[in-house]
Amino acid sequence: MSVAERQFAASAVPLWQERPSRRLEVVDAPARARRPRLLYGIVAVAGAVAIGAAQMSLSILTTQGSYELASLTQQQRELNWDKQILADDIAGLSSPQYLAANASALGMVINESPSYLRLSDGKLLGSGDVALGATSIDAIGRGAVANALIIDTPLVTDPEATIDGQPVITDDTVLNAPVPLTDGLPTPSTH
Repeated sequence: MSVAERQFAASAVPLWQERPSRRLEVVDAPARARRPRLLYGIVAVAGAVAIGAAQMSLSILTTQGSYELASLTQQQRELNWDKQILADDIAGLSSPQYLAANASALGMVINESPSYLRLSDGKLLGSGDVALGATSIDAIGRGAVANALIIDTPLVTDPEATIDGQPVITDDTVLNAPVPLTDGLPTPSTH
């Protein structure tokens, strides 16, 4: 081979070069994983305790609220009953039977021949006679069906008298009181 060919062959094929030598270095031992610090443990436990305490507090407050709600509901129910009782009392006191009994107890009499005043022309209709001191109409109505709402309500003029009349007391017994039941309901004898 000629010199030119050698140069050409040398330029076309690289010459074997030595590989660079590897350098080995000593590596430090891996660092051990650190143990959790005490502070992290305390924070975790304190957080868990705080969450538990918050849940217990909310549970206690909710339970207390439900007891208060039940108490207020019971109080409202009792007030509604009282309201109904008072409404019944007012209805009884404003009944015509009670008003007539009080008017009779105050000395008012019922005029059996009433007179009316016609407002359009001012004319008096009826006899125009004055009512007498007595009346044939019993305002208390002992013969009528008693009004259960006012049976025990005292009249205005006499606190001892009711719409049923004045109780007669002799030897600590009331004569016009209902018969006490001892042997069941009283029944009439039919034989």
